[in-house]
Amino acid sequence: MTIKPVLAEAINQQIQHEFQAAYAYLAMSAWFESHNLAGFAGWMRHQAKEEVEHAMKLFDYLNDRGGSVQLRPVAPPTDGLDSPLGIFRKSLALEQGNTAAIHKLYALAASENDYATQTHLHWFIDEQVEEEKSMQELVDLLALAGENKGMLLMLDHRMAKRDQEKD
Repeated sequence: MTIKPVLAEAINQQIQHEFQAAYAYLAMSAWFESHNLAGFAGWMRHQAKEEVEHAMKLFDYLNDRGGSVQLRPVAPPTDGLDSPLGIFRKSLALEQGNTAAIHKLYALAASENDYATQTHLHWFIDEQVEEEKSMQELVDLLALAGENKGMLLMLDHRMAKRDQEKD
């Protein structure tokens, strides 16, 4: 069954959103690299790769359903990368926005009685629970660390280990 044009359009928007998130995470990775926080940088780079994988899952799904993939421009990341805590707050907001977009896409699929798309989106819904939890945990830990440079370095080391475990 060919996907309805309204859903194809919404999936194309989500593909753009996923690539936009990947681009933002790369900018964050670069900021951490420039501040000698390689653990955080690697973790953000891994997040960027995950977002590209998410975009490609949607890309492949749209093609599988006979839709037309319409790649859209990705805007430069916004400024305001000023501290590890600030960056992770932005990351949390980014993931919350992504969750809202996935939920909106799911609601559209439900309203269009597109059960295949609803089923495909279940994975994304579960993934967003994990993503928001991870970001919230890091926001909380960085807030707890405050201005303590030793705690920041410990967290950076922890992020380096976490990145190695994911590979």
